Amino acid sequence: MTEVLLSLGSNIEPKRHLDLAVAELRQQFPGLRVSGYYRTVAVGFDGEDFLNAAVAIDTEMPALQLNAWLHALEDRHGRRRDGPRFSSRTLDIDIVYYGDQVLSGPHNLQIPREDVRHAFVLAPLAEIAPDFVDPERRLTLAAMWQQHPAFETVLPQCANSA
Repeated sequence: MTEVLLSLGSNIEPKRHLDLAVAELRQQFPGLRVSGYYRTVAVGFDGEDFLNAAVAIDTEMPALQLNAWLHALEDRHGRRRDGPRFSSRTLDIDIVYYGDQVLSGPHNLQIPREDVRHAFVLAPLAEIAPDFVDPERRLTLAAMWQQHPAFETVLPQCANSA
């Protein structure tokens, strides 16, 4: 089994979409761990605030297959792929880490995901997997978060209910 860390976000009915996504992930990956939900402003465009979360799963599913499964989950929740890359969305799920692998693939798959530099990705990940070691930086997520400029200011905004 490989430990996989996911980043989730939504700014269209965000709590509802995150709760539903976590429930569906839990059916596929029993024993997952879920962070609190973090409210953040939209990055890269003007839009409603996002709720962001992180989920840790254990799986034997290969990274490309998991990425396709996650895209299908996004699509089931109304994700539109025909608009601008940076836009409002019902659900966005990214594989941030897939064990200690470093890889890139189709459909914008880049592991580790460089979005980990953003507080809205790193804070929830550090909450659920503080001892996970980034395979490129060779730092734990807790250490990376403690070094982040937003460390003192970003806190979960609401508990997940899934």
